[in-house]
Amino acid sequence: MCLAVPGRVLDIEERDGTRMATVDFGGVVKEVCLEYLPDLQVGEYAIVHVGFALQRLDEESARQTLELFAELGLLQEEFGDPWETAAAEAAGSEPAEEVRNK
Repeated sequence: MCLAVPGRVLDIEERDGTRMATVDFGGVVKEVCLEYLPDLQVGEYAIVHVGFALQRLDEESARQTLELFAELGLLQEEFGDPWETAAAEAAGSEPAEEVRNK
């Protein structure tokens, strides 16, 4: 499944003419393209799908959505466990979640 997930913009920079942001999704941090929301600012929230910020979102709605996704296990499904992934990459193996899904 591929969700549109709310995230908070931590910082913004331009890379090769493209406005990019570091976004926090409830503890998971990813790089996101801001070209569809060129006026989005640090500290604001947006709905992100496949690496693109698509719609501005208020903080309370973002928090409620992240909490609901976490309760349903959807964040784990979408992002995996970053610690498990990092440990598996360091050991040269696949994370347990990916192995279970095969």
